[in-house]
Amino acid sequence: MRAARLLLTLVVVLASATGRAGEADDANLDILRSTIRANKKALVATSLTLKDDEAAKFWPLYDEYQKKLTEVNDRLVALVKDYTTNYATLTDEHALKLSEQYLGIEDDRIKVRREYLPQFAKLLPGRKVARFLQIENKIDAVVRYDLASEIPVVEESAAR
Repeated sequence: MRAARLLLTLVVVLASATGRAGEADDANLDILRSTIRANKKALVATSLTLKDDEAAKFWPLYDEYQKKLTEVNDRLVALVKDYTTNYATLTDEHALKLSEQYLGIEDDRIKVRREYLPQFAKLLPGRKVARFLQIENKIDAVVRYDLASEIPVVEESAAR
């Protein structure tokens, strides 16, 4: 888990840094996001001991699940880019708009997990499903912690 944390930290730091530049950095961000997805899958594979018959059923559903989460995460990346681009001149209205968007993204992340939980439960025993969700949660916690440490907090008063 320590190696995964280092990788996630690196990706998040680089991703947040690229949010301020341009198209070349967007390409780098896409490469980084692909790398993290591949490493996330490897981390899940090593942390979740699946029998061959379970794995044959689990991985196609996992890929579908990750595709839906990627759609949600793409919105989060866009939100972070918007915020970091406009941080210095952020108005009250824009700050509220970003806050509403963020909460919508969080709602959608939960909806995806709720949608897929029963599907995973049809394929795996309950303890393995719970372990999978715990692994997902730990990975998300690392990413969120690192994002939080890299993204500046909104100033209380408007920039002058």
